[in-house]
Amino acid sequence: MIAWSLFALYIGLLFVVLPKVFAKAGRPAWHGAVPIYNLVVWNKLLGKPWYWLILLLAPGVNLLMLIIYNVNTSIVLGKRSFKDHVLMTVLPWVELPKLAFGSQYKWVGPIPKGEIRRNLLGQWGDAILFAVIVATAFRTFTFEAFTIPTESMEKSLLVGDYLFVSKLSYGPRLPMTPVTFPFTHHTLPLTDHTPSFTNWFELPYMRLPGFGKPERGDAVVFNFPEGDTVVANFQNMSYYQLARMSGRNNLLERHRVVFTMPDGRTGSRPAGDILVRPVDKQENYIKRCVAVAGDTVLVADGVVHVNGKAEPLVPTGQYAYDFEIKDRFNTRILKDQYDITTTDVQEENGTANMPLTAANAEALSKFGNVVDMERENKPKGTYGAKDFWPIFPNNPAFNWSEDNFGPLWIPKKGASITLTPENLPLYRRAIAAYEGNTLEVKGGAIWINGQQTDRYTFKQDYYWMMGDNRHRSQDSRFWGFVPFDHVVGKAVLVWLTVDPERGGFPGGIRWKRLFTRVK
Repeated sequence: MIAWSLFALYIGLLFVVLPKVFAKAGRPAWHGAVPIYNLVVWNKLLGKPWYWLILLLAPGVNLLMLIIYNVNTSIVLGKRSFKDHVLMTVLPWVELPKLAFGSQYKWVGPIPKGEIRRNLLGQWGDAILFAVIVATAFRTFTFEAFTIPTESMEKSLLVGDYLFVSKLSYGPRLPMTPVTFPFTHHTLPLTDHTPSFTNWFELPYMRLPGFGKPERGDAVVFNFPEGDTVVANFQNMSYYQLARMSGRNNLLERHRVVFTMPDGRTGSRPAGDILVRPVDKQENYIKRCVAVAGDTVLVADGVVHVNGKAEPLVPTGQYAYDFEIKDRFNTRILKDQYDITTTDVQEENGTANMPLTAANAEALSKFGNVVDMERENKPKGTYGAKDFWPIFPNNPAFNWSEDNFGPLWIPKKGASITLTPENLPLYRRAIAAYEGNTLEVKGGAIWINGQQTDRYTFKQDYYWMMGDNRHRSQDSRFWGFVPFDHVVGKAVLVWLTVDPERGGFPGGIRWKRLFTRVK
């Protein structure tokens, strides 16, 4: 509220000071009181090119542009020291009126090109700041570079792939936390968990028109829906996942994460601070969109069915296979001939497990050391005897597994459903966390926003996202729906790719994948 009040005060102040500034420049004072036109005149008087106005009006970067315009206003009125620029940056509410109404401040105009009156630091500072603004606008509204850190999409997308993600495909989402350190996501460089943003000034969710919405088969980048709360020492998982694994009391009271070691013993580690992140600062994920709003999804024996129709895994996708073997695999042959990542091969006491494409599975089934091979297929009820339920909706009333799941209806904007105590676990988080409602169950009755009801109408579309590496992917099967306001963009191009197992850059460049379209 304070930030919005200061911003409103600044905007109102412009209509007071710009007429006075324009009059000092010899322009009619009324030009400063006309919305939008006053910005055009202001830009011209400061000697800036016309296209600066586009950046001045672009949400997210316009705050930085206003700082530049304030500083340049002090320059044209003769205040050109570094101290003057700092004061104008942090206290425009004070400095602008002083310049406008102070008779001692005369119009001297912009610094002529070629005239060196500013030190080298100031000149470089201007250039760098403007470059940051242009780059920020480009990555906010058009394309942004991402990298693939995990194997959840292999072999469609590989660890070490660098992608361009199109914000235009689904419409650029305007920044919700515009006050942030440039070119960072949620953490400052050289720190473990220091936020790179401040939430004292936040904007509501808005999205510009795009070419469409996510469709089945798209490789979509989105903010991890459960990533609104994480713990500092385990940021790759949500607080909710860790709470289910470790028990809520361990995280809230003891601040420790409980884990099970390979030999069956349990241990624990400090969880660290609990970090709360706004939507646009939650971890970026990339998965395949397998079902859209209004669809019904079912997974049977590892095969996804959408609206009753089987949707086979893409040829580059992988399932995990269990092997009974006579002796160990030669991991060098697996890597060189089949591009099977060495760390994916897990062997122990005459058994092995690894994710494989259909083609690789067919090839390995003929290896001389293979006695038997079977694709993983966890039946319903696999997790029924455990202390937690890792599969969505993470509720003991649902005995689903990652291979046998559903059926589940995907919420659609404007569609209504009948709520019951039985189906409420499926939609509770969407209603409460993603759509901002209060939801309680009292005496077996459902109360939303203080009203007893058995109906709910959804406010936005939702999507079901799964990794192509089906048994090595934390996806919607574990944490549920992806709201449209969490969608960032569509992966469209691999512009660089480096295999970390072959020495990284430059020796590990996968030359054949450079500048290939994401399928």
